[in-house]
Amino acid sequence: MFSVSNVPSTTSVLSTYTTFAASAMLVKTVLNEVQNLTNQLIPQQLQDKILAKLGGLMGNSSSQMTLVLDENNGLSINEMFEASEIYLRTKISPSVLRLKVSKAPRDKTFSITINKGEKIIDTFEDIEVIWQMICTETQKTTSDYDGYLNSEKVERRSIELSFHKKFKEKVLSSYLPSVLEMSKTIKEEDKVLKLQPLGHYHENVNLDHPSTFDTLAMDPTLKKELMDDLNRFIKRRKFYKRVGKAWKRGYLLYGPPGTGKSSLIAAMANYLKFNIYDLELTSLQSNSELKRLLVSTANRSILVIEDIDCSSDFQN
Repeated sequence: MFSVSNVPSTTSVLSTYTTFAASAMLVKTVLNEVQNLTNQLIPQQLQDKILAKLGGLMGNSSSQMTLVLDENNGLSINEMFEASEIYLRTKISPSVLRLKVSKAPRDKTFSITINKGEKIIDTFEDIEVIWQMICTETQKTTSDYDGYLNSEKVERRSIELSFHKKFKEKVLSSYLPSVLEMSKTIKEEDKVLKLQPLGHYHENVNLDHPSTFDTLAMDPTLKKELMDDLNRFIKRRKFYKRVGKAWKRGYLLYGPPGTGKSSLIAAMANYLKFNIYDLELTSLQSNSELKRLLVSTANRSILVIEDIDCSSDFQN
């Protein structure tokens, strides 16, 4: 039952409020002192990193942005995925517990890549980014020449790059281009030339052909003209881009077997450090197949088209 005697007096209420207000002021003063001391001892950038870590632990990921780099970009290889995979080899720390190691015959060094699920932390101009390898298995259905459907498991790989969303522009305009350039430098240092038969199911093989321009039996004047033309072509890549033309150069080699056509191609590949793609027109069935194979070739490569004078009735 409600009783007037149980109601606190005005003096008691005021006393309690005064005590609470004094305590609140004390807490506020202490927090201000702690904040001032923190600002003096810990740089603001480090404070941001600590707060970002705490936010991630508490499940607050709204400030994080993630870029997904798929291994394949439609019919072609995603150059940025390949560049990132090469770049991350130089960033592997002792904290990474699982790595994939491989080595093809005649390769100079081991190929080391991070395994699925592993994360690598990198910094760029005081920006912390997190790389992670993602692998998923999907069912792929294909049909053979007889029209029978075949189903097989295919592993789809992607690399995720996470960072604070306020650094989006710097990551896209500065960090990723630097990763691309670094990967190109690494590839040139470790490059082993490859021979890829287009339109065939077997994998590429290392090109270990001894032919060079020094050993090639060729008219000295013609050899010098060819080398000068190749050098001029390599130096004019930016010029081709500026005038809106495709950066490519073509040569027609003809003659009976044994006249040195293959040796000349190998010498050009060794001189330019370009991979070779071998395409036989007689093995193609349609224009669409030809387009698909041409799109799958990489930059800085030599495309050898065999039997270019053959007559093939391509169907769209």
